[in-house]
Amino acid sequence: MAAMTRFFTRWYSWAVRSRLEPVKKVAAILKRHLDGVLRFVKHPITNGVAEGLNSKIMSIKRKASGFRNASNFTTAIHFHCGGLDLYPR
Repeated sequence: MAAMTRFFTRWYSWAVRSRLEPVKKVAAILKRHLDGVLRFVKHPITNGVAEGLNSKIMSIKRKASGFRNASNFTTAIHFHCGGLDLYPR
């Protein structure tokens, strides 16, 4: 983690001295979010899977235009997101 911080510090000092405004802008953004960037480098975990599943559930909800009750909605989620193999072997 210390090596990554040293690298970023050197790169940041170069970037803010550059004459390229887009590079300066990116450097400022990265400095603002440095804790999150370093955390991702150490632990490359994202919430992409959860976001994808949520998107699928919202799509089911939109297509159904409402369910009679929560049980039917839950059944539809299990059916579409459960990974069932419905084809006979």
